Amino acid sequence: MAGLNPQTPIPTELKLHRKSGVLNITFNDGKSFRFPCEFLRVYSPSAEVRGHEPGQEILQTGKKDVTITHIEPVGRYAVRLDFSDGHNTGLYSWDLLYDYGLHQESMWQDYLHRLECSGSSRESK
Repeated sequence: MAGLNPQTPIPTELKLHRKSGVLNITFNDGKSFRFPCEFLRVYSPSAEVRGHEPGQEILQTGKKDVTITHIEPVGRYAVRLDFSDGHNTGLYSWDLLYDYGLHQESMWQDYLHRLECSGSSRESK
């Protein structure tokens, strides 16, 4: 990843609400998004979740209670999130997070649909 699309807004604030399990991100264009930790975990940009090519995505199950334990800045373009289930290999660029914010509802509905179709659950076993 070479860096940011110059048109992408950048965060002015990242705030993790540990109790509610939500990461709030406010961008410099005034938009603010609330991301449940579970959403960010199941849509991790890591190869472990996305696969190495389209169509290789691995459905993440049992992540309802996952939390973010640490946020690590990566340069001026991304953060790495450490999750309570040990996952920490995805880099969340500002471009990606902004795009996730704009499409969060449809992405979440798609995830719930894929879970249902696979007979899987958000609950951990």
